[in-house]
Amino acid sequence: QVQLVESGGGFIQPGGSLRVSCAASKRTFDRYSMAWFRQSQGKEREFVAAIMWDNGRIYYADSVKGRFTISRDIAKNTVYLQMNSLKPEDTALYYCAATTKILYGTNYYRFGSYDYWGQGTQVTVSS
Repeated sequence: QVQLVESGGGFIQPGGSLRVSCAASKRTFDRYSMAWFRQSQGKEREFVAAIMWDNGRIYYADSVKGRFTISRDIAKNTVYLQMNSLKPEDTALYYCAATTKILYGTNYYRFGSYDYWGQGTQVTVSS
């Protein structure tokens, strides 16, 4: 089992940048596909970005493509989400998720595909 701890959230003005991090407890971190999801008040949890352990592929939601970048540091057991050109609609609780499963097709964006979740870090974009 792996524990995930998010950090780096905060309050930012529109157009600003923020990087959130997710630290994993497992030493075999390189065998986990990692993803970021977010949930705004009154809305369902939605996919943001993912990076697959088996083939290194990276996926983004259309709403963040070109603005957000997911990356991982194997040595630090950490995955990052760099968020640029932030908009008020990016305001949400951002969750880190992980799985050892190989995800086929479009399963990477389904929250049910992931076995482990962090507690979330709040990102608020407002002037």
